[in-house]
Amino acid sequence: MRALGWFLLAILGTLLFAALVAYPVWLLAIAIEPDWRFHKVISRFWQLSMLAGVALGVWRLGLRGRADWGYGLPRARFLRQAAAGLALGVATMLPVAVALVALGIREPRDGLDAALWLEGLASGAAIGLAVALIEETFFRGLMFQAVRREAGLALAVASTALLYSGIHFLARIRIPAEEVDWGSGFMLLAAALARYAQPLTIADAFVTLALVGVLLALVRHWTGSIAACIGLHMGWVWVIKTTGAVSEAAPGAGWAWLVSEFDAFTGWLAAGWSLLILLAALRWRGRFARWRAGPA
Repeated sequence: MRALGWFLLAILGTLLFAALVAYPVWLLAIAIEPDWRFHKVISRFWQLSMLAGVALGVWRLGLRGRADWGYGLPRARFLRQAAAGLALGVATMLPVAVALVALGIREPRDGLDAALWLEGLASGAAIGLAVALIEETFFRGLMFQAVRREAGLALAVASTALLYSGIHFLARIRIPAEEVDWGSGFMLLAAALARYAQPLTIADAFVTLALVGVLLALVRHWTGSIAACIGLHMGWVWVIKTTGAVSEAAPGAGWAWLVSEFDAFTGWLAAGWSLLILLAALRWRGRFARWRAGPA
């Protein structure tokens, strides 16, 4: 459990640390730039603290080779697998986007034209690539490898899936500069964790993301790298962000309960579809395993 503890400390421990030192950090920050906002300063400080915690954990756990990070394949094979994963990601998420429009849960934005489509596609692709690279390297690369090596596959799959899902629900609030004091860091921390005080309001999105996390962890295990995971993740985010750019939630939609209030996309519909994809992947996992053995 040492490996899992390091990654929990890197995320949750640094959240508490950032809350404890938020006020002096902010005083130092505004001495440099008076216009900086408190919540942004502490958010960036937490991210830097978490990065330092991850780096320390990586060093202590001996995660030094490319394979430990999930990048052990030769470049050509890695890129082919990532491209194949991207195609699968887009193909498996498009039906959800189409279903949301067909059921009247989402509707096209006013003034939708080719320019808005192109902007949505471009920004969705960029966000998808950035998110996939960061989250897959952390969760299915470093964390998965460390936990699997120490505690086995089952805990590696479960822990990465649950933590991956859980971090998506951290929220934030804005605190005016004149109201910042020694307790403000804990106000930010309480706001960040506020959604967990009402778990039923995020249950549908949490289940969706946890199922996705299980699938990505298994793909990492079957293929031996995070190449396909990066492609799948990018494809899913690309479709979701593009859908959000060109459509909006329809007020009073009868089937609105199928999507989460969290993001108006994930929810019970996406969770059910993700479960079907997971079952299909388990049924044909041998195809993923062949990616480990030879060219894909």
